[in-house]
Amino acid sequence: MKHIVARQKPVTVLPADLEPSGAELDAIETEMPVILAEVELLDALIALLDRPASEFDAQRVRRARNRVLTARRELANHTIGITVSGDVA
Repeated sequence: MKHIVARQKPVTVLPADLEPSGAELDAIETEMPVILAEVELLDALIALLDRPASEFDAQRVRRARNRVLTARRELANHTIGITVSGDVA
């Protein structure tokens, strides 16, 4: 009886640098409030795709947009505070 054997490695070895670095994870963590606010806005807009908007739906979208703007403003202010804080004397 002959055995059939593969002549190549069964699993391709992946490089070790595919995982995000600590700095990349910190950047994601910093931007997480903006990401969550944008997801909430997207959910509100998707809910309106298959039905006409009621006053409640319009209010939900308006609040979600305000949360996105607030989160972006806070991120921008936080970023400016980090870069400028050491330079001001």
